[in-house]
Amino acid sequence: MRTSLALAVSAALVAGTALGLAPAAQAADTGIRFVDIAGEGGTVLKANVVTPAGAGPSARLPLIVLPTSWAMPQIEYLAQAQKLADSGYVVVSYNSRGFWQSGGEIETAGPKDVADASKVIDWALANTPADAGHVGMAGVSYGAGISLLAAAHDPRIKAVAALSGWADLIESIYSGRTQHLQAAALLGGAGYLTGRPGPELKEILGDFLSSNLDKEDEMIAWGRKRSPATYLDRINANGAAIMLGNAWGDTIFPPNQYASFYEKLTGPKRLEFRPGDHATAEATGILGLPNDTWTSAHRWFDRHLKGVDNGIDREQPVQLKSRSTSGYEGYPDWKSVHANQRKFDLGGTQRIWANVDSGANGGITLLTNLLDQFLRTPPTVSVPLLPRAFAGVWQSERYATPQRVRGTAKVHTTVTSTKESGTLVAYLYDVGPLGVGKLVSNAPYTFHGKTPGQPFTVDLELFSTAYDVPAGHRLALVVDTVDALYIEHNPTGAQLTFSSPSADPSYVSVPLREK
Repeated sequence: MRTSLALAVSAALVAGTALGLAPAAQAADTGIRFVDIAGEGGTVLKANVVTPAGAGPSARLPLIVLPTSWAMPQIEYLAQAQKLADSGYVVVSYNSRGFWQSGGEIETAGPKDVADASKVIDWALANTPADAGHVGMAGVSYGAGISLLAAAHDPRIKAVAALSGWADLIESIYSGRTQHLQAAALLGGAGYLTGRPGPELKEILGDFLSSNLDKEDEMIAWGRKRSPATYLDRINANGAAIMLGNAWGDTIFPPNQYASFYEKLTGPKRLEFRPGDHATAEATGILGLPNDTWTSAHRWFDRHLKGVDNGIDREQPVQLKSRSTSGYEGYPDWKSVHANQRKFDLGGTQRIWANVDSGANGGITLLTNLLDQFLRTPPTVSVPLLPRAFAGVWQSERYATPQRVRGTAKVHTTVTSTKESGTLVAYLYDVGPLGVGKLVSNAPYTFHGKTPGQPFTVDLELFSTAYDVPAGHRLALVVDTVDALYIEHNPTGAQLTFSSPSADPSYVSVPLREK
């Protein structure tokens, strides 16, 4: 795991360095400066400033502040900063505290990180031709989360583009009360390689990865403090225009928590979901290549910081791109995406042994859904060959027409365990005529403190997606107990029984796009 983490982070950093070279070479036109900015408590933040060509000291131009992604160097956004400056923005990018040459320790979007964002705005207003009445923030991943948190605490921020970020940190890496192992390990490893984790992060990460349930409440409180959803009322009161963008297959910050947050925003807002994994939907834009996500972000800022009538506020605010097609679909809100539900029953009784991988899995963080983004190759299994001793399997009838899955599928079932704790992972597959299943979605679920032999109800939301099931195919739900993406809590010898009582039948509810 350590070797793979090092390789992944090294590749990301090489890419980050490369993307900054081209715009830096053209600095003569736009004026790029590398500066030190005093953050909260005087901590030095390494930053760069890109200003429009010919902008004099008396000019007053809209400002965009870009905090870097987790583990990325301060040159991460230079390609986009160049484009923004060319269209009339002052752009300040800075390395988040604790990473690379910036001072301090990694606070994981804590109060000091939020205060740093305001300090950077202060500095920009004092040292560039930026206009205090037209301030925006944007970022990818870590920079997205910091931007949303800053919008809750600094009313000067009028517009935000939060790309591949989080609104609820707990629902991102601890959804279904299950540790997302590969995501947490990747973030932790990258933090140690490129920064200086603070003592609080070290303790939290250790407790999280070691499944220290005695510290569960503390870990949840730590995550809530760093979740923009916690400060929703402040964000709404400040009224910033919020654009959220994410990938369907984001294995670090899954889309469900972003969609839930979006629905509760009351100001100008936009939600975009595309195929891919964490930050892969924005990656070509980071490299300076054409990119739909960044194009939308530029249009968002033009409308809400410059007042340009570019029509973005008259478009359907929810824009989705299916994993199966190349076009976009517009919806008036998120609830309209999954307004049409179709159920299939999880009938009968099935018993499985825990602690054995059935072969069904969600893939590998970053790699699997990146391949699906570009090659449309999701993880596959042979459903008829799945060992029924270790996997519960239920299938729908064959569909005569295409089934366009849009939104969040939900599983409702009754479980009886032979142990008080356990983990299950549910997978929804598109199954073709030969029995080959292509992964549509998945999600984990962990329970503790249950009475052995006593049935209990499980309601589980799978990760939101957009996927077209061809005519002649069927859907299958597969449930097993082991997936390398997650930490499982199944004691040795545990068995899980899935049933469908007549008074409370089990089912899968699948959201479908209306024809």
